[in-house]
Amino acid sequence: MFHKVKNVTPYLDYTIYVEFQNGEKRNYDINPLFSKWMPFNSLKEINGLFQQVKVDTGGYGISWNDEIDLECNELYYNGVETE
Repeated sequence: MFHKVKNVTPYLDYTIYVEFQNGEKRNYDINPLFSKWMPFNSLKEINGLFQQVKVDTGGYGISWNDEIDLECNELYYNGVETE
């Protein structure tokens, strides 16, 4: 089962607020990914790139460019539930 993304909002501290199509909301911290996956470092190095996050077609994930993306279930299961 996919937990499709409806909307995503970036915050200045490299976290994102994710709204899912089922109405649930999560905060997801990108910071741990900087040391784990090298392409994510571009989000810090390229001015303004982090704020350009968008929901992929169909809501199956989010992306910043062709090299940096996260799938919907990663965001759902590893995000922190919020209201």
